[in-house]
Amino acid sequence: MNKKIERINELVKKLNEAAKAYYQEASEIMSNYEYDALYDELVALEKETGIVLASSPTVNVGYEVLTELPKERHERPMLSLDKTKDVQVLKEWIGNQKTILSWKLDGLTIVLTYHDGKLVKAVTRGNGEIGEVITNNAKVFKNVPLSITYQGELVLRGEAVITYSDFYKINDEIVDADAKYKNPRNLCSGSVRQLNNEITAKRNVNFFAFSLVKADGVDFENSHEKQMLWLKSQGFDIVEYEVVTADTLEESVQRFAAKIETNDFPSDGLVVLYDDIAYGESLGRTAKFPRNSMAFKWADEIRETTLLEIEWSPSRTGLINPVAIFEPVELEGTTVSRASVHNISVMEGLELGIGDTIEVYKANMIIPQIAENKTRSGLVELPKQCPTCGGATEVRQIADAKALYCTNPECQAKKIKAFTLFVSRDAMNMDGLSEATLEKFIAKGFIHEFADMFKLERFAEEIKEMEGFGEKSCKNLLESIEKARNTTLPRLIYALGIQNIGVANAKMLAKQYHYNIDELQKASAEELSAIDGIGEVIAKSIEEYFRDGKKQQALSNLLAEVHLEKPEENKGAQIFEGMNFVITGSVEHFANRNEVKAVIEARGGKVTGSVTSKTNYLINNDTTSNSSKNKKAKELNIPIISEGEFLEMLK
Repeated sequence: MNKKIERINELVKKLNEAAKAYYQEASEIMSNYEYDALYDELVALEKETGIVLASSPTVNVGYEVLTELPKERHERPMLSLDKTKDVQVLKEWIGNQKTILSWKLDGLTIVLTYHDGKLVKAVTRGNGEIGEVITNNAKVFKNVPLSITYQGELVLRGEAVITYSDFYKINDEIVDADAKYKNPRNLCSGSVRQLNNEITAKRNVNFFAFSLVKADGVDFENSHEKQMLWLKSQGFDIVEYEVVTADTLEESVQRFAAKIETNDFPSDGLVVLYDDIAYGESLGRTAKFPRNSMAFKWADEIRETTLLEIEWSPSRTGLINPVAIFEPVELEGTTVSRASVHNISVMEGLELGIGDTIEVYKANMIIPQIAENKTRSGLVELPKQCPTCGGATEVRQIADAKALYCTNPECQAKKIKAFTLFVSRDAMNMDGLSEATLEKFIAKGFIHEFADMFKLERFAEEIKEMEGFGEKSCKNLLESIEKARNTTLPRLIYALGIQNIGVANAKMLAKQYHYNIDELQKASAEELSAIDGIGEVIAKSIEEYFRDGKKQQALSNLLAEVHLEKPEENKGAQIFEGMNFVITGSVEHFANRNEVKAVIEARGGKVTGSVTSKTNYLINNDTTSNSSKNKKAKELNIPIISEGEFLEMLK
């Protein structure tokens, strides 16, 4: 059975990769014959095993928008776990029992319920007593089985998590720094609790089962491990675990610890559970904790070192963060030489002074922190001038903490949003320049205006020495910047960050002015407002931008660094010239609706947000739905076409 489940997972992955390559990247990684054969094999295996994964190409889970998430009380309270950082305490707790040691995943705990082999309910942990019903969202988790072979009532618990790689990818696509997510758990919590499960589906939420609550009629031979293996046989991904005793515990803990650096799933420790179900239940519980399991938090590895300096790092809000630079030490397998001090209050509390002997550690084995200052000389002076712009600084009381701020409104560090937009994927598309990296470069004085992005090679040696960089990553960054020199006018216009100008308007303006930046710069607000889709407000912001002396000079410096590629006119391909489209609902053959939009615009068409009398086609895979856009299209006798029909039009 397990081999068949492995084959199902393998087929789902292969077929989805092939579909993505074909429909999104216009390339083929397998023939139609091979695809059909694998698809038929998957259908047969799903029928034979009764297991159908949510990501299977054989199913299409409908998207649904809710007005609110209903609440529901758990049949059994979901308690927190007692915890320790001492392996010896854990060994004593284990005693002579066989136990299950697994990751304590850092996501959102979910309870799933199945009836007659079908997923019927999913509820969040909530406060342990009452959770939120998120059934629609669970149905679009990346790896949750929608159908299983077991026909009785099954209730299980698991953790919904988002990988670090997906977290960084999603955050990199968010231009507004204030809108970025703090960590994978924060992103997962928001994704799982969406009212629109189309958003959840795009976030690649994974589910890992860690506990079986109910499955009547199945003999698990009084073993939690047998329960886990049975859940795996039903198609669930289970949390990684090892069977341990007191004698083998330390060795297993070390194996888990060694994986943290490369583990793509966020975790904040380990969980130990007695394998003997009856024994564990006989112990009962306290008011807060069950007695059959315990959490293990990583003991902090502390190293003593010497404080060399405090580096002051300005940010987009004007806040100037103190960063401790110390003699390098080895922590959790890596060399560490700097740690954030957070604010002035923390710095004063530690009484930091240059040359002080400090103790440092990695919180959760990841983030460097100062644990203690052993000499407490308190000799660090606050800078009176911003290290980026030279503007005056001031100490402000924010809530219960004191912090240092730059008072200059024109400080380059405060323009981090503009620089972040400039390097983003739809703009100049410079890989390796995250917001955090840009903040460091600005703080060090590498970047003052857009053109400086193309002069970073001057600081190559310094960049190589910065934390997070090295020879290879610096080389990759500089290569990405060189590649970005060859760009297009639409990308450049969008990259400038002109108020109210998005990707679509940037493309429209470039086309209107024959891909000539000089023509666009000379355009008056009156002339611009006459363009369909621009209007007076946008026209005024464009004119003001190009009439600003400082911005003109910065643009001139930028244009000296780039080469604008003019697109070849291909009138024969402009099959949608003069046509207006509206796209709604989910898409299957494209990564998202923006890709459909790009295809339409590349062929001369226009995409708008609402259905009007000027709309030629509404694209909606659910052509029979009673959505507001469908109703409006029917009222105006506008054709509603599916994605498949749209693909036929392209041919």
